[in-house]
Amino acid sequence: MSTDWLNYHHLLYFWTVAREGSITAACEKLHLAQPTISGQLKKLEQQIGGKLYERIGRELVLTDLGQTVYKYADEIFSIGQELSDAIKGRPTGRPVRLLVGVPEVLPKLIVFRLLRPALELPEPVQLICREGSQQSLLTMLAAHELDVVFSDSPAGSFVRVRAFNHSLGSCGVGLFGTKKLCRQFGRSPPESLENAPVLMPSSGTALRRSIDQWLLESELPVHVVGEFDDTALMKVFAESHIGFVPAPMAIEEDIGQQFDLHCVCEIPNAKEEFYAITVERRLRHPAIVAISNIAREELFSQSD
Repeated sequence: MSTDWLNYHHLLYFWTVAREGSITAACEKLHLAQPTISGQLKKLEQQIGGKLYERIGRELVLTDLGQTVYKYADEIFSIGQELSDAIKGRPTGRPVRLLVGVPEVLPKLIVFRLLRPALELPEPVQLICREGSQQSLLTMLAAHELDVVFSDSPAGSFVRVRAFNHSLGSCGVGLFGTKKLCRQFGRSPPESLENAPVLMPSSGTALRRSIDQWLLESELPVHVVGEFDDTALMKVFAESHIGFVPAPMAIEEDIGQQFDLHCVCEIPNAKEEFYAITVERRLRHPAIVAISNIAREELFSQSD
């Protein structure tokens, strides 16, 4: 760094561009011309001694250095807001925020079990959960609108987002149904499940691929009653005797308690894996570290 003193006006422009997602949006936010902000960003890069952005197509993406600078800038200006609040007599105490992205296809009971350790930390944590497709959530993660995205599949190289996959663990997959359906089709599974009604997760999901592979290998014909993006809605249908549903064995007890659904059989060779996806190579957020540790040590420990 060419000087020990940062120009905080330059840092503010950089922080606003990162938060807004583009120089154009930052210009509207700050009521400044584009050449002004572009010039100040270049000066900040010269002062720091490295590139903060790289251009991918038409998009500006933060470099590793840019991500580091953004985290500090975000803290600096958040504390600045607290100072302003203190001067005006408003309360400044705030819990640690955890912004979480939850894909629609992820079992909500798994999400709850993952997030619960964050709420049991000594320091208060405020959860902010956003739901959507994995692609849209990863886009929000890249724009630093989320701290973490949970998923049952890693962010692949085809995704134009610089992200790191942190394994939380894995577990087997079972087929769950009401006592009525289990009595009707559960005499000697899997053979007795022939033509049984089944509610399926959406095609293209990791769980669906496991089920399709099992049905193909076992040559077991079943009656697919419906397909669902939302696994919670799928379980509500299952609760009304509409069909069996596949679900992770890690939440077998929770499914029984909440939906009164019971495992008719565990699907051979089927495994569901879970990940915390972040823009950090190493986890630093205390809530995410706690989530990762408890997931591996308790939630998915039986499968390791």
